[in-house]
Amino acid sequence: MELVPKEIEAYVEAHTEAESELLRHVNRETHAKALKPRMLSGHMQGRVLALFSRLLRPERILEVGTYTGYSALCLCEGLAENGKLITIDVNEELETQVRSTFDQSPFGSKIDYRIGNALDIIPSIQEQLDLVFIDADKANYQTYYDMVIDQVRPGGIIMADNVLWSGKVVETSPRKTDKDTQALLDFNRSLSQDERVHCLLLPIRDGIMIAQKK
Repeated sequence: MELVPKEIEAYVEAHTEAESELLRHVNRETHAKALKPRMLSGHMQGRVLALFSRLLRPERILEVGTYTGYSALCLCEGLAENGKLITIDVNEELETQVRSTFDQSPFGSKIDYRIGNALDIIPSIQEQLDLVFIDADKANYQTYYDMVIDQVRPGGIIMADNVLWSGKVVETSPRKTDKDTQALLDFNRSLSQDERVHCLLLPIRDGIMIAQKK
């Protein structure tokens, strides 16, 4: 399902702050060389991430799912002077490329890039978190959320990508509901009922769930 018509998407991007040269490079390289380039946050979503980060001025950001580093760079735009972003990804094949990208950015010294299973790494992060961005395996979205919610400060934000799952969340046939779709249905329902947060699902790109801790 195409959630936004191509013409509308192009118009929106034309009237949105442009990507930096480095972000354009990451965008091009991802589409040219990486598997599943659709996983890239891209221009519009990247500007949304940057905006939320600038509004929060976070000291600590946690990103679950680095991919090629585009979203991490966007999130870093709002970091406080002493801020740090911890980003976790299980794909070691992209490590050299991603580290090179981070080193080229003005945020290289503020990014703590960790390769491994987020389920194992997250418990070792004993810091208060201002902003969390979840963009990894959909089956574990609820688990990641449950692991970090207590460490997010009041007023802090948890964002989760792909929660509309190309429109699959509104398909009515149970036979079409695969495990990832069901996991996202359960996750979206759970957050909308979680009294610890203010919840907003934005139909941007493939859907971003935003939960602000009360």
